[in-house]
Amino acid sequence: MTDVIETPTPAASEPEPRVRDRADVRRQIKLIVVLALVLLAEVWFKLEIDDPTVAHLFKGPRTKDNPPVEFDGSIVSWVAVGLTAVALLLAVANLYPRGWKGVLIAVVVGLGFYGAFLMWAYADPSGAFAPAMTNPIPGTIRIATALVFGALAGVLCERAGVVNIAIEGQFIAGAFFGSVFSSFAVVSLAAIPLFWCPVFGLLGGVLAGVGVAAMLAFFSLRYHVDQVVVGVVLVAFGYGITSFLLGQIPNDRNDQFNNPELLQSVDIPVLHEIPYIGEALFGQTLLVYLAYLSVPAVWFLLFQTRWGLRVRSVGEHPKAADTVGVDPIRIRWQAVLLGGVFAGLGGASFTLSTGAFDKEMTAGLGFISLAAVIMGRWHPIYAALAAVMFGFLRNLKDQLSILDEKVPGDLLSALPYIATIIAVAGFVGRVRAPAADGQPYQKTD
Repeated sequence: MTDVIETPTPAASEPEPRVRDRADVRRQIKLIVVLALVLLAEVWFKLEIDDPTVAHLFKGPRTKDNPPVEFDGSIVSWVAVGLTAVALLLAVANLYPRGWKGVLIAVVVGLGFYGAFLMWAYADPSGAFAPAMTNPIPGTIRIATALVFGALAGVLCERAGVVNIAIEGQFIAGAFFGSVFSSFAVVSLAAIPLFWCPVFGLLGGVLAGVGVAAMLAFFSLRYHVDQVVVGVVLVAFGYGITSFLLGQIPNDRNDQFNNPELLQSVDIPVLHEIPYIGEALFGQTLLVYLAYLSVPAVWFLLFQTRWGLRVRSVGEHPKAADTVGVDPIRIRWQAVLLGGVFAGLGGASFTLSTGAFDKEMTAGLGFISLAAVIMGRWHPIYAALAAVMFGFLRNLKDQLSILDEKVPGDLLSALPYIATIIAVAGFVGRVRAPAADGQPYQKTD
């Protein structure tokens, strides 16, 4: 008789605890530290206010028919504290979401911090004049337009595997030749409508941007010179050649060569009537509307077309692309030159929106555009949003310049560059550039 050995049924075991990797732990620690610092700052802002009454002029400049509107700023301060406290609790409990939900929470917390900071900055005025908050959108759009064009230029180049440090050089060249072309059209082509004079300026900016891009492509793709070195040299070349040419313009010929016709605002029907934001977003110049359209256009070009697929493949693995019949050198040339078009438009925006060309008027914004490319993870939409954020920080310095006693102007001037360092250092998260970015490629027969 054979004995049957019964195997005991194992007791229901508890699920094994999930093992967290170090990157996840570091992410949680970063979130906790940053949110805790933000919360402490917001509480300090609130406690430092004696009189929470502040005023704003969000509807437009101060006039007899548009006086400042006063309100209780303590509500904004406490709402900011509450939002940050909730986000901090989520981070401590390791429930802070990833993806777009996490980004949305970060944006809300950032806006809350901005509001609490403004309440502290504008409350308790020390002088007889009580300043009022103004709408930050117009200044942000004005500064961010060039940054968006520069970021798109950087995305196109680096997606194809070419590092474009020369955006700053393209900006300064586009600004100079945009001014020259527009000024020359005003004086020499008097028969044409003035509307077309800034269009000639845009053409001059585009030609200058493409010219600098061609030099970048020629030295880096034809002779395999280090792309970072070529970019730095082209920035120095752009500053040098524009300073030299500006010095060659006689004082009595300044109107003919450095007095551009400015772009005029064009209101979009219905949309520009939206309260607070309509005039700021939809009462802009042609160049701003081009920036609006360029972002989705570049996204479509890179991710929805055959040419975009070839650009991305060349930036990731040019040899594999070459084996299936794609010419990596030609694709890189095309991407760099197209990037030069956008960078030239960004450069032209400096003179066609503000006036005569001046040396160093781009003020390093080309390098901030490059940081927006990294912060935006080499994606045209994310890079454009990062560029808008940098423009917002730079505009904040201009807005608060009248509050120098309470907010140091030098610290405000450094805000965009501090944000740039944070972006380049990788604090925004784990980012990966295109695998072949900056690597020369030589075809083999």
